Amino acid sequence: IIMFSTVVPYKNQHYSELKKDCLEHKKLFEDPEFPCTNSSLYYRTPLPGRVEWKRPAEISENPHLFVEGISAHDLNQGEVGNCWFVAACSCLALKPHLWQKVIPNWKEQEWDPKHPEYYAGIFHFQFWIFGEWTDVVVDDRLPTINGKLIYCHSKSNNEFWSALLEKAYAKLSGCYESLNGGNTGDAVVDFSGAVNEPISLESGPYRTDPKAREKLFSDLMTVYDRGGIISCSITRELRLPNGLVKGHAYSVTAVRRVRLGHGLLAFFKNDTITLIRMRNPWGKHEWNGAWSDSSEEWQKVGSMERSKMGVTVEDDGEFWMFFDDWCQNFTDTDVCRLMNTSVLSVQKSWCEGVCFSSWTKHTEPLRNRCGGCMNHRQTFLQNPQYVLDLQDEDELLVCLQQRDMKIHRPRGQGENLTIGFAIFKVELNRKYRMHDLITQQNVATSTYINARSVFLRKVLPKGRYVIIPSTFRPEVLGDFMLRVYTDKDCGCRELDLDKPRVRCWSSFVGYPQMVTQIYVHGAEGLENQDSADPYVIISCESSSVQSRIQNDTRDPLFDVRAIFYRKKPNKPVTIQVWNSNAVKDQFMGQVVLPATLKDTAEPQKVSLKKKGGQTAEEMPGKISIRVVTSRELTAM
Repeated sequence: IIMFSTVVPYKNQHYSELKKDCLEHKKLFEDPEFPCTNSSLYYRTPLPGRVEWKRPAEISENPHLFVEGISAHDLNQGEVGNCWFVAACSCLALKPHLWQKVIPNWKEQEWDPKHPEYYAGIFHFQFWIFGEWTDVVVDDRLPTINGKLIYCHSKSNNEFWSALLEKAYAKLSGCYESLNGGNTGDAVVDFSGAVNEPISLESGPYRTDPKAREKLFSDLMTVYDRGGIISCSITRELRLPNGLVKGHAYSVTAVRRVRLGHGLLAFFKNDTITLIRMRNPWGKHEWNGAWSDSSEEWQKVGSMERSKMGVTVEDDGEFWMFFDDWCQNFTDTDVCRLMNTSVLSVQKSWCEGVCFSSWTKHTEPLRNRCGGCMNHRQTFLQNPQYVLDLQDEDELLVCLQQRDMKIHRPRGQGENLTIGFAIFKVELNRKYRMHDLITQQNVATSTYINARSVFLRKVLPKGRYVIIPSTFRPEVLGDFMLRVYTDKDCGCRELDLDKPRVRCWSSFVGYPQMVTQIYVHGAEGLENQDSADPYVIISCESSSVQSRIQNDTRDPLFDVRAIFYRKKPNKPVTIQVWNSNAVKDQFMGQVVLPATLKDTAEPQKVSLKKKGGQTAEEMPGKISIRVVTSRELTAM
């Protein structure tokens, strides 16, 4: 997975330099940026007992980063409500290419019993923070009460990777208490640069609609097979009689269709069931319903299939569930896709566009960039705007992310802004910011939610689109990162100009006097030719726009838009309909429009004519259009 390759040192602390200095002076590192004081532990709620900060060698005899490798079974949750972080660590432990990025040069960092002189009490970890990999240095003094680690720790009392990783993450967030009640999907993004799609199993259609459920299962299987990371939870923490725990994050460790039956008969019948496996970060307490470890359902599965799935009967916190039961019992899932952008890959590869900007305030409306959501029609278009082109019908994935707010929790802030975005199908030749919604179509709107990121996935037809990210209310300020993924490069970029620039040569070649927007909805009753595959060309002065070809119809729906900044307003706008043909395209009629300020801006149906002036003969067919003209170049 290609991500941004440069790594930025957090608080300008360079691991290798600091370690070298400690070794030269034969001292153990003490981090001045995250001191062993109460302010690094909490901002509001003191801990139950006397806290002592201890280095790993003071906690156990033979400390290691990893004992017998890294595994999702290593972890136990501590005193802070951070099961979400532990679940993300379980997910991380399953993916060597990810944890080796987060825990860089782990062999160099590991304790070496043969060379204790190489140990300097310093470690470093890398997190993907707001679009860049960030290297975070920590010392290895860990908070304990009665000699036991307070927070996240490993099952083996001499394994320390998870406790040190959590310390680095707490440093990024200001203190350990700031990690209380976070989000597993966000932590997975910080470990990988993935794109997180949160899905509500409770409010979505998955519990009642078998088709939606089957589609979700296929989607999850695709994400899982492509190396993605899935977690799930039940809101509110409480143990249920079925063995699941509310308010608790689980990591999904397998998604598969399992063959039922035994021997050859099973092979030929191809009777399958959808199952999902997950792990409780507590390392115990499992689902005890259908398909749980020792349930009778497993008798329906042949022994070979069972051993391929690694089914064990232990209270190790890992268990299988029937997918329908999973949808009924869990309320939320975070689906994190690792977006493969490598051109040389065998797996599906995506084209990525990344833009950074801010919602900022300015008294002048044209320069204001914090207009709120679409409920605020007067100001909505004052937000930042991004244009992109889909070459064909394409699946578009959009992720809007704001800066992490946990660091502001000690100051009583730390709440996420409520953010979202809307997508519009616009004129094929739009180069400047939109100032009014006239015929542009709102094709998709994300939810507006006070989450760190908002995600939307949508299949859209070929065309030009504008994405407008915004806060829910106007005049709310903040930074954001917009990530866009498509099959083919979509050239996503910010629209920053309001209208054509005045150049030094404008006085010779002229400057636009008027702007005209044309919308061609469709045509009806076109000339009966051998085969009708019509398309439309809209032209004005020296520029033109061409629609997609509509196959095999004499009543095409074009749904195409164009905008023209007109230097010579007396030159008309021409709309021509053509029939696409392998040998030579045939003319099917045209409309010539003066498009002046006096003309109607209402939708109209106009008869097609032959080539020639206003007196030209009529041809079969009518075209449905809307033409809007203004002298104010920032009117549309």
